[in-house]
Amino acid sequence: MAVLRAAKQALRKEIKKRVAALSDEEKLRQSQVVSRKLFKHHNYRSSHRVAVFLSMHDEVRAEAILQHMFSSGKVCFIPRYQSDSNHMDMLQLNSMEDLNSLPITSWNIRQPADNDTQREEALATGGLDLILMPGLGFDKNGNRLGRGKGFYDLYLQRCMRHSKGKPYTIALAFKEQLCEQIPVDDTDILIDEVLCEDV
Repeated sequence: MAVLRAAKQALRKEIKKRVAALSDEEKLRQSQVVSRKLFKHHNYRSSHRVAVFLSMHDEVRAEAILQHMFSSGKVCFIPRYQSDSNHMDMLQLNSMEDLNSLPITSWNIRQPADNDTQREEALATGGLDLILMPGLGFDKNGNRLGRGKGFYDLYLQRCMRHSKGKPYTIALAFKEQLCEQIPVDDTDILIDEVLCEDV
């Protein structure tokens, strides 16, 4: 276990360094390539209830995806992380204006406030068709390296218990985030697909 943890930590450091070397222009360019691929993807096109992450500085930019989701009539859900635990909910977001009104967390991303109880939680109602996954690193077998808190793995376990079952999962990545092999353990849940610029 300690060996696996150390291997994950070393890989996180290496990937962060690779992504940090990218200019903002290059991050935006790759984000646009990934977004275009997503918009053509049959699983995205056929999905109605979609969860998407709000990007940190080292992740594929999600703004264009959010705009596309609203203009194409999808029901959009975004994460609310609980900083004192590894619990995460996916709460409905209604518009870009709604997004811009949300408070900014210590991670410098927007999310609904803890006392915001009016929003629909995806699993309390109709479940999800698709989750767009963030992460630090990915390999071609669907293994994902997160930030070590386990938010998404635990949420996917909750999805599996929902009557709708596990949604399709697509990771959005810079090509610098692709790895030969990600070290994983039993709690890590495979993702269905990684979208990035062709390498």
